[in-house]
Amino acid sequence: MGQTVAFVVADDRYVAEDALEAIEVEYDLLPAVVDPVEALRERAPRVHAGVPGNRAAYFPQRVGDPASVFRGAPRVLREQLRIERSCGSPLETRGVVAEWDERGATLRVWSSTQAPLPIKNGLARIFGLPEFRVEVIAPDVGGGFGTKIMLFYPEEILVPAAALRLRRPVKWTEDRREHLLAANQERGQVHDVEVATDGDGRILALRDHFVHDTGAYTPYGIVVPLITATQLPGPYRLTHYEVAFEVAYTNTVSVTPYRGAGRPQGAFVMERVIGLIARDLGLEPAEVRRRNFIRPDEFPWDVGLTFQDGGPTRYDSGDYPAGLEMALEMIGAGEFRARQTEARARGRHIGLGVACYVEGTGIGPYEGAHVRVEPSGKVFAATGLTTQGQGHMTTFAQIVADALGCPVSDVSVVTGDTRRFNWGAGTYASRALVTSGNAMHVAAMKVRDKALRLAANLLEVSPDDLEVVEGTIRVKGAPSTALGLGALATVANPIRYAYGEEASDAALRLVKPRTGPVLADGEEPGLEAVGYYAPPHSTFASGCHAVVVDVDVATGQVRLLRYVVQHDCGILVNPTIVDGQIHGGVAQGIGGALYERIVYDASGQPLTATFMDFLIPTAMEVPDIEVGHLETPSPLNPLGVKGVGEAGAIPGPAVVAEAIEDALAPLGVRVREMPLDPSRLRRLIDDARRARK
Repeated sequence: MGQTVAFVVADDRYVAEDALEAIEVEYDLLPAVVDPVEALRERAPRVHAGVPGNRAAYFPQRVGDPASVFRGAPRVLREQLRIERSCGSPLETRGVVAEWDERGATLRVWSSTQAPLPIKNGLARIFGLPEFRVEVIAPDVGGGFGTKIMLFYPEEILVPAAALRLRRPVKWTEDRREHLLAANQERGQVHDVEVATDGDGRILALRDHFVHDTGAYTPYGIVVPLITATQLPGPYRLTHYEVAFEVAYTNTVSVTPYRGAGRPQGAFVMERVIGLIARDLGLEPAEVRRRNFIRPDEFPWDVGLTFQDGGPTRYDSGDYPAGLEMALEMIGAGEFRARQTEARARGRHIGLGVACYVEGTGIGPYEGAHVRVEPSGKVFAATGLTTQGQGHMTTFAQIVADALGCPVSDVSVVTGDTRRFNWGAGTYASRALVTSGNAMHVAAMKVRDKALRLAANLLEVSPDDLEVVEGTIRVKGAPSTALGLGALATVANPIRYAYGEEASDAALRLVKPRTGPVLADGEEPGLEAVGYYAPPHSTFASGCHAVVVDVDVATGQVRLLRYVVQHDCGILVNPTIVDGQIHGGVAQGIGGALYERIVYDASGQPLTATFMDFLIPTAMEVPDIEVGHLETPSPLNPLGVKGVGEAGAIPGPAVVAEAIEDALAPLGVRVREMPLDPSRLRRLIDDARRARK
């Protein structure tokens, strides 16, 4: 389902639609398999004739000696947990415009992509063009959420191919039905987990075997299940841990990362295990968490697994106990049980849920940036990654302005244009601020250092005697002796004075007669620099969400009464933007808990091809979100920052599951799957009531 069969080019959409209706395709119907567990069974239909058992991959990892611990453990608990499929549904669907510039012999492509440089390089290889003859521009894209990463889709190749063939601009825009039918999806996993504990709720060992649904192809490899496997331990001390996953082909749309990228599944499993232990021992789940947290004095903490970037899963900093206490205080956990008892006496079922997580962010390989000061004093900065609503222009401008001591309003930032910056990977995996933000800092500091050297030479002082204040370089203690960044940019361009141009600026008047080359050895013209940042390994952000829900047992409706977030992404560059990122992620996490579910019938036909069937939360379903910040700086990068983009979405299913289970504890309801729509929840309530009779 979703695979491209025909591509029609026409002068207008109506003609194209008519042409599509005229195409007749004869299909030989073959048996399909859509459930990943069923796909791995011996007699299941093969998705690919050359892949026996529909097994795309099997990957185990182990830390410590879980088998020995399980043999001697006082208590062993087991559970099967499932998370269904979902998809990104960005406000702006995918789109591509391409033209062939005959005069410049250049293929120019505008694409709603998260990674213009891989698109550029891929198109150059496919069409046999030099890379410098291909330009890819990603405008300010209206949402991506992983759906638009890399060169995945036929349209990204066919539209430029048509422009080259026809020598005319060609445009394609995905409609919402096409997005729900064909855009890459994510989330579907089935976990069989077992945990060994002592009598006090401390985890001794954990084993997890899970099946990951990859759809019909593996365009992104096995990154999603690998992230699940390595992020499942979360903030807990698992010194004996074994995880193995199987990747199953099914006759469904291909799976690639969607905001959270394997982390919501891992958090759901780990937090459900915490709830399982709490129920078994009659403890509050928060107390089980306290007894198993990694302590602040244990950082860096090496989980012992290989992460998605090939580096170690090594937590660089954090304070998980403090984060939990902050979230509990924000949600009013101390008074909640009394409120819950009172509500139950009135026939209401309210519940409290808490969920903690750790998020690997800021993966490599690297990003770069170019910062330039012009004679006007204005500053221009460019980086290769794209923007889909994260506020990069503001945050990057702040970083550059802070380094150069100039107003933020003087800094203009360009992202996602290969004509302006031609190196980098893209925007995904909560990596933009860590990689490009630090590259901006590196480049801006190089510009700052050059400005100080130039000013020191002109003012005949040591660079140590200078300071950068409000866009000027001035002598410490003598603020009237100052040179503007714009003046220094003029001096840094030798062509301005090499041939005796009139020196109207204060800086030019200080230029002495030249006795040698206009460029000193190792010096370059202009007040500009390029900087790169390559992280040694991922940074690890963390957080704790808490929610209070009200469950209507008659209808299965769940209402979110309060939602609070404690979050630690290291140093906050712009708290407003961080809060906005968290709010958007929480909305998608709520969608993954209660609404968003891609459904196929037994023959592989989609049953959720419109927003009437595939539900996403609106402003009516998302409550006010309270955010509290805890800052533990990362020691891995100059800015001390960690990523934030996916944080809000990660614990959504886990925190809502615990809250629902807490609300329905008198009925004995266990939540083992997400999302929970009203009909599913009603079945759980009815099953629990029958089991109690």
